[in-house]
Amino acid sequence: MTSVIWIISGIVIALGAVWAWSRWLGFLAQRPEEYSQTGPAFDIREHLKGPILCEGVIYGPTGRVTSRFVAEMDAKWDGNTGTMTEEFRYDSGATQSRLWTLTLDDDGQIRAEAPDVVGIGTGRQSGAGVQLKYRIRLPEDAGGHVLDTTDWMYLIENGAIINRSQFRKFGIKVAELVATMRPREMA
Repeated sequence: MTSVIWIISGIVIALGAVWAWSRWLGFLAQRPEEYSQTGPAFDIREHLKGPILCEGVIYGPTGRVTSRFVAEMDAKWDGNTGTMTEEFRYDSGATQSRLWTLTLDDDGQIRAEAPDVVGIGTGRQSGAGVQLKYRIRLPEDAGGHVLDTTDWMYLIENGAIINRSQFRKFGIKVAELVATMRPREMA
């Protein structure tokens, strides 16, 4: 019986260590201010405008690619308020449309809304990085689950953007997305 208790204790300690690492040292621990001294400066009004081509992959919970996609995006800004349409085509043949409304405050804070976002997403641009956090409701054919999402976008010197997103349910990572976005004229 004592050996079972030791095994269970070891598992609990290991799980706690993994959770602590991801919370304080991993992807979720990044803060926008960590990128404040990096460049080029990412201004979503400039770098997320006009026609944009996006290509990416989605990884499942085991780290294997579960889906690939291409998206055509188009963003328009009126001062500090922008709208961005996204038209996704997945390797399965499925399509998906999304319409974002983005609002940028003078201090770099971002508010993001979309029909499949529960509530209002929040984020911040700082240096070469942009962070967004929101809760997204998956389509019914994908289970209709609501996932906690953290997006990080990093501006590259040539104007391309690398996007990495993690999706969590009850704090457990269930999917990850990695994509590139670039003005269509670069494509």
